Amino acid sequence: MRRPRSLISALISVALAVAGAVVLTFAAAPPATALDNGLAQTPPMGFNDWNSFGCNVDEQLIKQTADFFVSSGLKDAGYEYVNIDDCWLEKTRSADGHLVPDPVKFPDGIKGTADYVHARGLKLGIYEDAGTMTCARYPGSYGHETTDAQDFADWGVDYLKYDNCNLVPGTGDNQQEYIDRYKRMRDALAATGRPIVFSLCEWGNFQPWTWGADVGNLWRTTGDISDRWSSLKSIINQNLNLYPYAKPGAWNDPDMLEVGNGGMTDTEYRTHFGMWAMLSAPLLIGTDLRKATPATMNILENKEVIAIDQDTLGKQAKPIKNADGLVVMSKPLANGDTAVALYNSTDSAATISTSAKDLGLAGGSAYTLRDVWKHSTTETAGAVSATVPAHGTTLYRVSSEPGWAQYPPAGELSLQTQSGQGAPLVNPGQDTPVTGTFTNHGKMPATNVSVSPSAPDGWSVSAVSPPTKNEVGSEGSYTSKWTVRPPDDATPGSYQLPATATLWWDENTQKSTVDGTVTVVVPPAAPTGTHDLSDLPWMSATNGFGPVEKDTSVGGSGAGDGKTITINGATYTKGLGTNAPSEIVYYAGSARS
Repeated sequence: MRRPRSLISALISVALAVAGAVVLTFAAAPPATALDNGLAQTPPMGFNDWNSFGCNVDEQLIKQTADFFVSSGLKDAGYEYVNIDDCWLEKTRSADGHLVPDPVKFPDGIKGTADYVHARGLKLGIYEDAGTMTCARYPGSYGHETTDAQDFADWGVDYLKYDNCNLVPGTGDNQQEYIDRYKRMRDALAATGRPIVFSLCEWGNFQPWTWGADVGNLWRTTGDISDRWSSLKSIINQNLNLYPYAKPGAWNDPDMLEVGNGGMTDTEYRTHFGMWAMLSAPLLIGTDLRKATPATMNILENKEVIAIDQDTLGKQAKPIKNADGLVVMSKPLANGDTAVALYNSTDSAATISTSAKDLGLAGGSAYTLRDVWKHSTTETAGAVSATVPAHGTTLYRVSSEPGWAQYPPAGELSLQTQSGQGAPLVNPGQDTPVTGTFTNHGKMPATNVSVSPSAPDGWSVSAVSPPTKNEVGSEGSYTSKWTVRPPDDATPGSYQLPATATLWWDENTQKSTVDGTVTVVVPPAAPTGTHDLSDLPWMSATNGFGPVEKDTSVGGSGAGDGKTITINGATYTKGLGTNAPSEIVYYAGSARS
């Protein structure tokens, strides 16, 4: 769960090297069976305290979270487990060898807490470790599996997360030794007679997807997630090709959710939640729900996305296209529909497309597309396409239902500026050309198509082309052109330029709209003279672990926790602290560096 990380600090004077990602593909056949305990027939859903609280867990938090599950509708949406992570117990066992719940944190004990959770129609999870100590150095279960499993059962525990820290020296750091340790707890849990979901937190060290189904109900595939885009992107990449190993009762586990913890944008959090659903991953909330924003709750309570994760067919999505950071994922569903994710891991908006044929759908004259984020349905002649924002994911449910003609044609509005690749630059006081291309993917024609652009307050927008086209047929397109001009005193930063395409359909009797957005950047004033990079404002910065630090190394996950930059014994007062892979973008005038 919490393995030591190697933090790398670098002094950078001119440019930064960006490390490339390595994606491993494992082609071994999946295991033939799954753990025969009848549990986790769909991926577990619930809450775990670690990502938001660390060791600051107590009975009050668990009880309040259980209450919130009921009052907020999360329970009705399918969330079931309220899980306690590390630090719930005292530092030593009792004289007769039992684990002792911390009496200050859990005055009612784990059984009292479990009773409270059960009274609300929910289930309680707990944490232990397969080594001599937990990751936070509380007593581990190694050598005490039978006693601990029986205590968990007697307390009313329903879910065990079993970690992998502080292994016994000399026992062997190899796959078979890992399997043996986890099997001992598996058998101890089974001997209690109580149904307890068994979660193997093995970190992917010895490819648990190849053996975990016989041992547990789910298995961690990677190291710990953190609340950063680089971490989310890496973990998604490491899980894309593990689809042969997932099945009812046996799931790949890319770790708990960071949605709502504040380190990513809502677009990135939707990618997080949506891709977890496509990966048939456990949905374990890792934020303080007592402080959750409406935006966070809208993501976590999206029943259409949850339905994809919880689909009873139990298939993990398979990548059918994966090139240049643009991925198409396909997941067959129990009712014959297909869930499709168009995932953009790059730093710029991009059009991602596939087709009904590529998805293996039965031949038909048209299909319906259900956008499960927008809760809207359109019809398509076969194309499944969207302009996806940077770090974003469009999620469709595709069906060959015969009633497609009752829905508007699927339209796509792609916006571009003519200022080059990457985040487009718009200079204060200068006109920048913008184009908006509407494409009709529907079987039916779109008529009286118009595109209406807009811009932030104080910006000017001027049309260049005619505003309307009479008809756009199936797979036809219409391009509108205009210019935008930021005011002379525009503040440097990123801005959204939205536009709306309006169309009519069903013989010009019904109206529909399609939205599009392009992100542009007003750059800071170009520097003159000679400067240390740590003294200049950057346009954007991403880092492998924690934020990029100015004039110190990278410390932990927070800002300002680094140390003096030291390279080969020499110390430096100026520089940038980074952890690969990282990228820092500066504005140098006519070009970006």
